Amino acid sequence: MKMGNFWVFQNQCMYLFSFFIFISLSNNFTLSLQQQNPSNEVMAMLVFKQKSVAADPQGFLNDWRLESITPCSWQGVSCSLHGKVTVLNFTDAGLIGRLHMDDLMDLESLKHLHLSGNLFSGNLFLNKSSHPSCIIETLDLSFNNLSEPISETFFSSCSHLVSLNLSHNSIPGDIPAVFVSDFSKSLKLLDLSHNNLSGDFPMLEFKNCANLVTINLSNNYLYGTGILRSLTNCQLLENLDVSLNKLEGTIPASLGNLRNLKHLNLAQNTVCGNIPPEMGSMCGTLTELDLSGNKLSGGFPETFKSCNGLQRLNLGSNQLSGNFLTTVISYLPILQILQVPFNNISGFIPVSLTNCTKLQVLDLSSNGFDGKIPSGLCSNSSLRRLLLADNFLSGTIPADIGNCKRLETINFARNHLSGPIPSEVWKLPNVHDFVMWGNNFSGEIPKDICSGTRNLEKLALNNNGFSGNIPASITNCENLLWLSLSFNRLTGTIPAGLHNLQNLSILQLSYNSFSGNIQTADLGSFKNLIWLDLGSNQFTGQIPSNLAAQKRFDPVFSLSSKGGYMFLRDKGRSDCRLRNSLIYSEGISEAKLQESFESNSCSLITIYGWPNHLIKTSNGTILFMDLSFNHLSGTIPDSIGSMSNLHVLDLSHNRLTGNIPDTFQGLKEVCLLKLSYNSLQGRLPGSLGLITFLTDLDVSNNNLTGPIPSTGQLTTFPASRYENNLELCGIPLPPCDYHPETVPISSDVNGKNHSMLRNVDWVWVIAVVGYIFGAAIGVCVGNVMLRGKEEWLLEKRLMIISTFKRTKNS
Repeated sequence: MKMGNFWVFQNQCMYLFSFFIFISLSNNFTLSLQQQNPSNEVMAMLVFKQKSVAADPQGFLNDWRLESITPCSWQGVSCSLHGKVTVLNFTDAGLIGRLHMDDLMDLESLKHLHLSGNLFSGNLFLNKSSHPSCIIETLDLSFNNLSEPISETFFSSCSHLVSLNLSHNSIPGDIPAVFVSDFSKSLKLLDLSHNNLSGDFPMLEFKNCANLVTINLSNNYLYGTGILRSLTNCQLLENLDVSLNKLEGTIPASLGNLRNLKHLNLAQNTVCGNIPPEMGSMCGTLTELDLSGNKLSGGFPETFKSCNGLQRLNLGSNQLSGNFLTTVISYLPILQILQVPFNNISGFIPVSLTNCTKLQVLDLSSNGFDGKIPSGLCSNSSLRRLLLADNFLSGTIPADIGNCKRLETINFARNHLSGPIPSEVWKLPNVHDFVMWGNNFSGEIPKDICSGTRNLEKLALNNNGFSGNIPASITNCENLLWLSLSFNRLTGTIPAGLHNLQNLSILQLSYNSFSGNIQTADLGSFKNLIWLDLGSNQFTGQIPSNLAAQKRFDPVFSLSSKGGYMFLRDKGRSDCRLRNSLIYSEGISEAKLQESFESNSCSLITIYGWPNHLIKTSNGTILFMDLSFNHLSGTIPDSIGSMSNLHVLDLSHNRLTGNIPDTFQGLKEVCLLKLSYNSLQGRLPGSLGLITFLTDLDVSNNNLTGPIPSTGQLTTFPASRYENNLELCGIPLPPCDYHPETVPISSDVNGKNHSMLRNVDWVWVIAVVGYIFGAAIGVCVGNVMLRGKEEWLLEKRLMIISTFKRTKNS
């Protein structure tokens, strides 16, 4: 055989061999496809990925590939024993896109679809003509970005649905009547909470709800008078939550027909009237009842006395009164949480509450209780939070409060309590929040504070009569966030090592008799300080230049709490003992506090809510700094101007010298700037007029010279804010070039002195008088208009950081 023919023959053999191998592999691959039959499911899921997922930043779907034989090994996919997709779980996958549910309906065995914690937009529309059958039982689309109305036909497509969760989205519009009336008969859970849904809630008709166990429509904008009477069709209902809506009217007695109800929450609506006694019919199963934040009046019906299983009861923020604490509450044997703050309950705190031996939370704040705190409240060891703030309690604290060894919060603020705090109470081992401000307590802070425990986070003793020094052992309170000792009779120096409390964020020591060099306290070494109030003491030395150079551990500071905070801004020059203070406001009625201001020297105080979460940025994290009324000397450090988050700076009534730093233009957020009653000299920096939110400037009683700059709002402040300086001039003070001389006018009949009048330049005099007159009118009008604008700006600024507005993520 010739060589050429040999190679041809060899190539033909290799071709035939390869062909047989390919045929064999193809047959096996085809057989495999036929056996597993994954093609439709793979394609359906890849189409869903292509059309619904615009971005996958976490790479959750990276293994979803066309070459896959089966999707059962893909992340987020679970299959049956027969290789059919039954569960898709994309919880917290971070997927972004517009949801197309239709593409998943080709998965014929899909029963459970978990898409919570993504950023899907779109709606729940299903094309019934293309997909007449939907066997999905669980659909969770909570915590997404859905912002389109609910489809009326959804339930007609998915008639096997057991659980539907669309909570924490932005779904708008009315809840369609058909959507409710056409419930799947198998539906057990419906959660539409935390959306923008509206509509007349009482007009909805719950028909096919025989198996419904949970309804959560909270945190929406549902309105209407009364609660749905058709809910009585849902006889298996165990959980009903319609809180944080706009429901009005009275609670229908028919609600008591829900005999399987365990959790009922009607909080934060405007429901009024008495609590129906018929609701006591739910006592057989009821474990939690929340009617707080309404306008309910009367008492708590005695029919609830039989609620032997009731564990949580919140009746706070209503207008309830009477002696139901004695006649009803004391008979609830396993009650764990009792909250009745902000009501009209008066009289003594009933001793019979000690019968509730399982109590963990007792909140009687902001009522009309008087008399003494009863002994025996800690006869059980379960109590964790004891809140009696804002009442009229008097006398001393019972020593047996020290038996509450599990107590984490003790709040007796704003009462008339007196005497020393018992040592047993100081030594409670697990207390985080020790809040006693606004009483008449006396004595000293124990020298062994935080020696046995280091859990203390908030120590609020302001506005009392404590004396002595701050004990050195305070430095053992390593978790301390808030130290408020203002308005007491404390003396001595700031303890060495206080700056080692790296979590300390609020330090309030004003209105005491502290002394010593302020630099020895090493204030610049604090890591998380946002509030520094050392005013009205006897501190000496120079302002530390490193106050603006704090280094934080955590860029976001959180003073999270069950309550909140109030900033009491002094709009005048009052002698109020709470002026420009930040107070811990849990259990404190803003209305009662404001009412008490009206009758004393606090009438010029305005109350602002302050956020629980205060965000820190780069250099200069302090928001409030008051060093006024001390004996500080030296110059103002240039570095203070880099404290870009500062809202209030008060350095008045000291012995400061030198110029006002040009760097103060960096105080971009400052609202109140007080430098009065010092020995500052030089010119007033024009850059101060560039501070947008500056609405209260006081540089009076210094040695400043030169013209008041015309930039920004500097010329709109009252003249009193500039008075008693050496040669400061210009609007609103007299003009800089005006030096009037005394011109005697004689009535000599011989006319010998009339020559003096003839030598006067009357044109100049008229011009000056006209200028002054015009300037006076301009300043008056300008002050009315511009000061009004400035006050508006400050009000707006403070309201931006205020937290009284209801948030959607509460």
